[in-house]
Amino acid sequence: MTGDEMTERTSFPTRRRGGRNASRITHHALRSGSGFTLLELVISITIIGIIVLIIAGATRLGFRSVDAGEKKIESLERMRSSLWLINSQIQSEIPLTFDEDGSRKYYFKGTREFLQFSTNYSLAGGERGYVLAAYKVVPDDRGKQVLYLTENGIGMTNGTETKLLDVFDEIYFEYFYKEPAAEQGSWVQQWTDETAIPEKVRVHFVEGTKDLALIIPMRSRGSLAQRPSAAPGFTIR
Repeated sequence: MTGDEMTERTSFPTRRRGGRNASRITHHALRSGSGFTLLELVISITIIGIIVLIIAGATRLGFRSVDAGEKKIESLERMRSSLWLINSQIQSEIPLTFDEDGSRKYYFKGTREFLQFSTNYSLAGGERGYVLAAYKVVPDDRGKQVLYLTENGIGMTNGTETKLLDVFDEIYFEYFYKEPAAEQGSWVQQWTDETAIPEKVRVHFVEGTKDLALIIPMRSRGSLAQRPSAAPGFTIR
């Protein structure tokens, strides 16, 4: 055996051992390196997804709360304005009369779900002359009752209609009636005296078990009395 062959045989196992060691070192480096395994990556993505869903839900809830709050504020403001209008218009009632079958009658009419009277306060024009105001309660398809206001110029038919309130379960009117010689009166839901105007009107706004009653005094009331006409076709008491 020559010297070169002996050298080759002797060095060959050494190269094989060195190869195994290098393979082990490389495998160990891959396992202990800073990279992520597939399981760790899946867990990380899952956690991130959960966090994103929580944040999105909280944001959506916040937007809904803000929207509901704005709608509630808008509803309360509308109710406040409507109640103020009703109170101001009824208190500004003017006892105008008209001729019917040779007799004088007031424009005032009152039932449980309807109220009509003459006034010098208009929703559309403010204090700009006499108008005939009519409040009407109509049920809607949600189970609520809606209060409408219709205004017409005296002797005119081209009026305007405005929806005032639509958030209550029930809306109705009552009228304080007292006999001329009586000391005490009572509330009625139908005004039948065509020669007099009630001392006050009570409007009920019912929502669930809550009943908000607005009592409005009438500035002009009592029995019908003739005075010179303020304009053709009607008279002021």
